[in-house]
Amino acid sequence: MSKINRVPGYMQSKGNRNRGPIGDREIRYKCSMQNTILDVLRARPGWQEVSGTTGASSSGGTTSAKTSDGDWDFYWCDREWLHANYDTMFLQEHQKILHFRNHYELTRKNLMVKNLKRLRKQTEREMGKKEAESFDFFPTTYELPSEYHIFVEEFKKNPGIIWIMKPAAKSQGRGIFLFRKLKDITDWKKGEYQPLTDPNREVPETYVVQRYIEDPYLIGGRKFDIRVYVLVVSYNPLKVWLYRSGFARFSNSRFSLDSIEDAYVHLTNVAVQKTAPDYDPDKGCKWATQQLRQYLTAKHSADAARKVFQGIDNIIIKSLQSVQKIIINDKHCFEMYGYDVLLDANLKPWLIEINASPSLTASGKDDYDLKYGVLNDVLNVLDLENRLTGKEKRVGGFDLIWDDGPVLADDGSMECSVNGTSTTANSFLGCHCERKKQLREIYTAAQALKKTAVS
Repeated sequence: MSKINRVPGYMQSKGNRNRGPIGDREIRYKCSMQNTILDVLRARPGWQEVSGTTGASSSGGTTSAKTSDGDWDFYWCDREWLHANYDTMFLQEHQKILHFRNHYELTRKNLMVKNLKRLRKQTEREMGKKEAESFDFFPTTYELPSEYHIFVEEFKKNPGIIWIMKPAAKSQGRGIFLFRKLKDITDWKKGEYQPLTDPNREVPETYVVQRYIEDPYLIGGRKFDIRVYVLVVSYNPLKVWLYRSGFARFSNSRFSLDSIEDAYVHLTNVAVQKTAPDYDPDKGCKWATQQLRQYLTAKHSADAARKVFQGIDNIIIKSLQSVQKIIINDKHCFEMYGYDVLLDANLKPWLIEINASPSLTASGKDDYDLKYGVLNDVLNVLDLENRLTGKEKRVGGFDLIWDDGPVLADDGSMECSVNGTSTTANSFLGCHCERKKQLREIYTAAQALKKTAVS
């Protein structure tokens, strides 16, 4: 009797339990969040919520409903649920689910740097040091506790500089602190890592320690970083969409290196800033990315602003390439990342972190409108309704910047053009975005093309 090979659940089909292609029927969805994404799904024409699958907290909690019964087409799940259930799921041909199985290879701070370092070394070995310099967009970083002694050697070589400590797997600024003296981390290390005789003690939490960027670019004396939305629909081949709109998150207090313990000065996370005593929720601490691009253009030149955003493009593509061969690619999966990028005083962009679950809870009307548009266009790109041709380079606010190689812009499509000419890359971060008008145009064109094909 021949041996039967066990096939992972996500690669199997349940045959008679398949509801079949979506066609003209309603699209059934599940959602484990109670925030903007649920509003988007409920308002989408022809989409029907599978009963009893929501009710999670705004931060995301697992649902109790079964999702292996094939009775859904789209599932916006949380990471914890995916980790617990992915390997035993039976996904049908038409089903889509948020997150790739091992998305953490890019979104855990320690693994992100590890993968970037590996690709940089490979690039230097195969293409030379000059090409490897294109990876010079993340600060000197070490993982603790595994690289503690290596870090100490580096620390002693650069006395007086500031370092920043971050938990590898936490978000919203939790557990982050700055330090100048090795004594500060020695005291911390004793508290976090001191081995105890208790065999039930958990393994110490992994941290990263990074060289702090001491000369950030300031606007109004305040530090900020830039949130960029990136949609990956495939890793093999790599296919990447970049959203035109995003925002710059400002600190609530003026920047200074005199008070490195003040989180309101150094951390731009909204979760941190909104707890400041003088925080104004109506005013907030955000600029639209379009406003930031206009500011940089007016103050420095259109060319300088363009180089900033080209640098961000480079960060996005290089970081995704660093995990392209590691991520478990699955045609059912997609990922919407939230990239956080910081500019230094020389307008050089630095990658701070990449979020697998960027916050979808709005801090105000403008923030809600932005996130509502982003999420709606994620669904438009995924196109479960089969309304597109599949050849589009722009869908709403998303521009296709990589499709197994760089994507070139069509002539005349550059809304951030300089003297009437456009660059070649199909990337328009911070450019004008008439997403509703654009969507009407591409749907009309796609419908006409399909009618022509049929006739």
